[in-house]
This record gives sequence, C-alpha cells and structure tokens, in this order.
Amino acid sequence: MQKLNRRNYKEYKIYPEKILQFGEGNFLRGFVDWQVQVLNQKTDFNGSVVVVQPRGSEKIERLNRQDGLFTLYLQGIKDGSPVNEHMVIDSISRGINLFTDYQSYIELAAKEELRFIISNTTEAGIAYDSEDKLENQPQKSFPGKLTAFLYHRFKAFSGDLERGCVIIPCELIGNNGTVLKEIVLKHAQNWNLGSEFINWLEQANTFCSSLVDRIVPGFPSDTINEKTDEVGYHDELMVVGEQYHLWVIEGPEYIKHELPVEGTGLNTIVVKDLTPFRTRKVRILNGAHTAMTPIAYLSGLDTVEEAVSDKEVGLFIRELITEEIIPTLEGDAAELGFYAEEVLSRFANPYIKHYLTSISLNSISKFITRNLPSLIDYLKQTNVLPIRMVFALSCMIYFYRGKRGEENICLQDRPETLQFFKSTWKMYENKEIELHDVAERVLSDKKLWEMDLNKISNLTSTVTKHLNVIEQLGVRNALKELSQTKFS
Repeated sequence: MQKLNRRNYKEYKIYPEKILQFGEGNFLRGFVDWQVQVLNQKTDFNGSVVVVQPRGSEKIERLNRQDGLFTLYLQGIKDGSPVNEHMVIDSISRGINLFTDYQSYIELAAKEELRFIISNTTEAGIAYDSEDKLENQPQKSFPGKLTAFLYHRFKAFSGDLERGCVIIPCELIGNNGTVLKEIVLKHAQNWNLGSEFINWLEQANTFCSSLVDRIVPGFPSDTINEKTDEVGYHDELMVVGEQYHLWVIEGPEYIKHELPVEGTGLNTIVVKDLTPFRTRKVRILNGAHTAMTPIAYLSGLDTVEEAVSDKEVGLFIRELITEEIIPTLEGDAAELGFYAEEVLSRFANPYIKHYLTSISLNSISKFITRNLPSLIDYLKQTNVLPIRMVFALSCMIYFYRGKRGEENICLQDRPETLQFFKSTWKMYENKEIELHDVAERVLSDKKLWEMDLNKISNLTSTVTKHLNVIEQLGVRNALKELSQTKFS
C-alpha cells in the first residue's frame, strides 16, 4: 500500500505561501489548515501554509515526507445528523526544520506574498525568555523566533509599511495577541534592533487576539488499521476532529476581506471584543478538560468520552461546571447553561477518542489559565473553597507523581516543572517529608502558579486532606467518598 504524498495524490495543488504557522501539531492541522483548504476551494484566497516547529523536529520530518499532506476525519453531529467524513488536506506547502535549515526561515521572511502568522504553542509557549538572542539559530522561545522573523522581514523590505503581517496566536491565554506583541517589543528593545524596527512593528503589523474551539484528539491510534483500509494509503499524520468549530478573531474589519470566510460555511468571525466568548469557552470547556484529566485518568479511564460516561466521574464533571464554574461567570444563566450542555454533548461524542494523556500536556500552565480564576472567583463570591475544583487540583498534584498504579505516566511539561515534581515526590517517598509538606511546597512555588497559593485561605489544608485520602484509597474511592458527603 502506498504512502500519502504528492506523487500519488492526483489533486495536489501548489498555492502561494501566504501563512507562516508556528506549530505542527494536531490542533492547527485539524483547525486552521483545514480552514485554509476550505478558503482555497470556495474563495479566491489562493494561499498555503509553511509550518515551523516550536520544539522538536520529528513531526516536521514526517510532514515533509508526506509533502505536507494529511488526512482529516471530521466526526460528530452536523446539521442535526451524525456525520463521519474524511478528506485530504493539501494546504501545507512544506515544513521548515529550524534546527537544520534556518536559512529557509530567513528566506521565507523575504517573500512578498506572506501575510499571516498563526501559532499554537500551548499556554506555556507565549513567554519571555531572557536568554534568547537574535543571533541564535533558532531562538529558544516562540516569541524569540517570531521577533527574529519579523526583523528579517523588516530588513528584506527596507521597512516598507505595506509588508507587515497579521499575527493571530491561538494559545489559550487572555489577550494572547496583546501579550505576544508586548514580548516581541521587549525582545526588539533588549536586542537593540533600533527605533525604526520598533516603529515598523507598531505601524505595519497587526497582532490579533483570538479564540479557537474544536476538539481535535489527533492521530486515531486505536482505529488506524480500519481507517487505512478505508482510505487506501498509509498516513503517518492522520488527524481526527469533531465537526463543531469556532474561531473568534479580535481585530479590524479589513481582516474579513483578507480572510474571506463569509459564505463559506466556516464558523469564523471577526469581532471588536472577544472577551465574552473567551471567558465562557476557556472556563467551561477547557476548564472541564483540565480538571477532569487527572481525576479520570487516575480512576482508570483513558478518554474524555469514558470520563463523561462514567457514573462518578461524569457526575463530578457536570456538577463542577454547573455548581462551581458557571456561577463565577457573567452573562445570562440560561445561555451559559445551554452552552454547558452543548459542551457535555461534545465530550460524549462517540466518534471521538480524545485521550486524556493528550490533554495533560502542560497541565500546570493550563490550570492557571483555565481553572484558577474560577477557584478564586468562587471563593470571593461565597467565602468558601469550590471543593470540586480543589479536589481536581489535588488530583493534578498527585498525577504529577507520574504513576497510575504500577504504570508510569508519560508526563509532558517544561523540564523544570517535571524536575520539581520528581524531586518533591521523591522526598515524600524517601520519607523526608509528609503529604502536608508536599502540598505546601507545591502550592508555594511561584514559578509554577505565578503566585503563592498557600495564601489562599484553607487551600493548603484542604489539598493535604485530599492527598491523604487519595494516597490511602486511590482517586476513584476518594471521589466516591467525597460524593457521598455531597462535597460538604
């Protein structure tokens, strides 16, 4: 059986390279690159995507072996009926390995047709790294790489104000476009790139905050043989996603013309303020994902569907959303309730195998963005801790012990975060510290949480209590015990 590439895909087309994409992962390919394909098919957009990696290079090499092609399965409810469809996405022209071919990255900056820069480097990706330098090839951080790219573009076009870019980050942090711009400007200043470049950054480029929404579990490892037989070729980069999608871009009106989504069926909108969309989605959908992951996984479950279908875990997720997250949100209660039911229905999509281990990537930074605001707001409103959210936090700390029974958990986070938890739990296992000390040590670390969580009234003692019960009974039995007491 042949492998998917341009030699055996007769419909392969070459488009001008209009988009630079930081991120080769499942989400951007199943969300942004799919939308670019729709624009190419239904409008005169006529553009392709060049992908660079924010971290390693393995997927870039696989992407180039398949000439940027991959198969996307969209599965779920569409227009009221269950739909399972697949298509080959050909909107990616190539991937650039920044570690072996940095020169191609610089040359891309000089392409006239390049207009958009899109990213998804997880919440941990938009961060300032003081060790980044312009002369690094590549820079360590995503903002460092972006600053260097824009500077090379500035030089290539001698500061032409018509050659700026529209930058649309998709990372789930508040005001992602504004935050990214601030870091880029900080690099420009600290690297002494000159006032003319800084003025060009300000005047020629548009940094848009954005909100993305589509569940993209990724590679269908459990059904790959069945899907390979169906499509008739081997595809190392096959992606599965749900039918539902939403992209809210906060930016000027002209973006509607440069990204001509109107009339295409794409649920992509350009607005002046995306705050209401973002808060609702990040706290309910993403917050539930992050909170459920350690609880469900340590309870012996592997997917989101299994979690919401499970008697104890499913009830926990529903009550977490309705009783502890929604009450902290502004807006119409009925509308928020409807959105929550829609989210729970999407979680239960029988077509989608969304593995909890995929969601667990960078869980600490995700909890800061998605869950900590709900915890703090609930406490402010009621003067009591949201016990389900605190239980989820406790389970996350236990999850970072790296064990599910006798099975090792493949934790994915920043090296310094993993080392911190490894040393903390090793101290406990060597009986150098107690669980109270584990809780206090973890919650006090400002590098993890951006604040000292021990200062939140009763949080440390409550987390300690949960850790003790989890250690004695296991997560599932600890959850049952809490449920029996009505979380009082």
